Amino acid sequence: MNKNKSRVREFGETSPFLYYQEALQYYQNAKELLKKSTVKYDRYQDKKFVRETCGTCYLAVLKAIDGYLVSRGLIRKELPTSTDSYWNLLNKYLTKNGRIKNAFSTVYENLHIFGYYRGGTDVDMIKGGFEKAKIIIEVLSGSKL
Repeated sequence: MNKNKSRVREFGETSPFLYYQEALQYYQNAKELLKKSTVKYDRYQDKKFVRETCGTCYLAVLKAIDGYLVSRGLIRKELPTSTDSYWNLLNKYLTKNGRIKNAFSTVYENLHIFGYYRGGTDVDMIKGGFEKAKIIIEVLSGSKL
């Protein structure tokens, strides 16, 4: 029996659109969360909102990438579960798209590491991560934010 035919598909995994829709929703939620933190001297003043925002925006990017990978034929069980796995699949499926891979580096560094884990609050750093997240979501989903 063909291994692929015996796999049970879960809700939504056959539709990249559902992943893209979730990515867009996460991105919009992150933008709204960021508005809750005031800015003083080019720094957000509430680390809690900034951390939550950065984590949500990073997840939006991962959902967009998941949608792209599903559109390339991967099933839910084959989707990445670590940053290294995402890098490996981006390198495999986006061999000639340095723009997306560079944008992912910025999102990972600015939002995931510095914003979420380290609690960074620099406005330019966070906005730079958001801009790159927007590029990834728009390019992979084909939707304008």
